[in-house]
Amino acid sequence: MSRYSLEEFVNQTSQKDKGEGVFELENHRMLEINLNGMMWIKAGAMVAYLGNIRFEREGMLEAGLDKLLKKAITGEGVHLMKATGAGKLYVAQNGKRISIINLQNESIFVNGNDVLAFEPTVKWDIKMMRRMSSMMAGGLFNVKLEGTGMVAITTYGEPTTLRVTKGQPVITDPNATVAWSGNLSPEIRTDITFKTLLGRGSGESIQSVYAGEGFVVIQPYEEVYFQQTSGGH
Repeated sequence: MSRYSLEEFVNQTSQKDKGEGVFELENHRMLEINLNGMMWIKAGAMVAYLGNIRFEREGMLEAGLDKLLKKAITGEGVHLMKATGAGKLYVAQNGKRISIINLQNESIFVNGNDVLAFEPTVKWDIKMMRRMSSMMAGGLFNVKLEGTGMVAITTYGEPTTLRVTKGQPVITDPNATVAWSGNLSPEIRTDITFKTLLGRGSGESIQSVYAGEGFVVIQPYEEVYFQQTSGGH
């Protein structure tokens, strides 16, 4: 049914308690956080809340001097906000699809732009791809999330996970790469040819190579995080 009476519309779209715990998906693009304490969320991701909840931007030195310096180097960093109190908190980002991951003493790397929320029991740190800072304007940063707790990440469209096995590396476009297993260390491969310099390349001149054993999560969309430092406009 594409047309509703007012009552039908309210009933169809009203918030529903699913009893799934701290993180619940109201739909594929809206996350409900049943807050009782503190939660890290992406700054600007709050769309609504019920109850007594306070929001505070991450302090400059709260995450430690090391993370502060890494943020300064990346030029972007991970903009986080503390949500504290008790109630229902609704977060989303640009209509992107949300996936919930329950870490059990595990680790995962997530592109910094795709971290939506995570529990305070999960430790985090900023990492830079090798060789990236010298090749990109601002670089491409990612976040290592480690420990036990709930993590919510975002993707444009349905995510696809590719298995990485010994002897069979996975090569991806960094702009379409969302996350990868914590044991993998991607390398950057460049395929810069004369055609690329003339603007006739395929557009895939920079690639991420994942070797070993693990997984890589990609999305069906190339989200521009950086520009190549080619001097072009």
